Amino acid sequence: MTLTPPEDGMRPDLNEFIAELSVDPEREPIASELGVLQSIYGDEAIRLWPTSGTNAPSIRYDVALSLSAPFEDVSFSVLVSLPSSYPSTSPPQLQLLSRYIGAFGVDSTLFGAILRTYISSEGIEYINDSVCVFDGLEWAKERCAEWYGEKKSEKAAGELIREDEKGGIDGDVEEDKSKHQIAELETSLSISDDVSKLPQGLEIFEAEPITDRKSSFVGRACRISDPSQVPVILAHLSSDRRISRAAHPIINAWRCQVGNVLHQGKYPRLFFEVKINSSVDNDDDGENAAGGRLAHLLQILEVNNVLVIVSRYWGGIPLGPDRFKHINQAARNALDLGGFLEVPEGNSSGKRHTGRKKR
Repeated sequence: MTLTPPEDGMRPDLNEFIAELSVDPEREPIASELGVLQSIYGDEAIRLWPTSGTNAPSIRYDVALSLSAPFEDVSFSVLVSLPSSYPSTSPPQLQLLSRYIGAFGVDSTLFGAILRTYISSEGIEYINDSVCVFDGLEWAKERCAEWYGEKKSEKAAGELIREDEKGGIDGDVEEDKSKHQIAELETSLSISDDVSKLPQGLEIFEAEPITDRKSSFVGRACRISDPSQVPVILAHLSSDRRISRAAHPIINAWRCQVGNVLHQGKYPRLFFEVKINSSVDNDDDGENAAGGRLAHLLQILEVNNVLVIVSRYWGGIPLGPDRFKHINQAARNALDLGGFLEVPEGNSSGKRHTGRKKR
């Protein structure tokens, strides 16, 4: 059911409402929570609905939010409904008010996921006597960002398919376009054409693709001895049209220990040095939270002096959390192929999995 937000002139004043709630010991936690939300999201982000009141059976307000990285410029609204027994014995309820997020119409899958924020096993756990609206709103932001990213990938994949169907008719135009895109990439990385080639001595290990519901995940790993090699390798991979056509071409994370210092940084940002126990650097490449998971994988495997990259080719069917499992497995396969992992116990031959290839 789609709800229409009330006119601004019909809405109660939020600050006055918070002050009224504060004098009631049973409603004071809600007043404190509203004040915190107001400080986090901004004075104009939270607006009360007319049915809300200190004596009303429920409190309703909508919150204007922006998607999580990397789509911070896309906004949407969520309706928060608090039953009279919140937060003592009942959870709140969230509902998407926006019919569109960016250029994409909200579907029943996303609408239902937000509606089940506090009653789904994948959502936010509700604990009696604990306020939890902020956790729910942040969870909703992540779900909407994932959904939006998949929609953008699906749209991009469709455009590529339509371009391929044109065949040789626009071959010259497509070639010029591809060269222009590569030139833009190299300019953005501030490197020259000759440096985009893989330097002698570097070897990229490419694992066999993992395929699920028409999506494919390809892991690659390369041994590095200096942080300056990272942008060169990424530029080399990005200049490969087969890789650049992926929905998320270079999801990556890397660690590089030089002496007693573990280096990390994102090109073209300045490199910096951190102590050995610091975290790993990563890049999601549009796949929300994926780079961080690769970084965590390198940490738990205690692998140094390596750059790991995963390319995801979108198949048009949302995979949900399974995509992170495939990204991690693709990376692990590449690390295994490159000899970055110890030989598993019981493998007396010392051989690793076969059926993979080197670049």
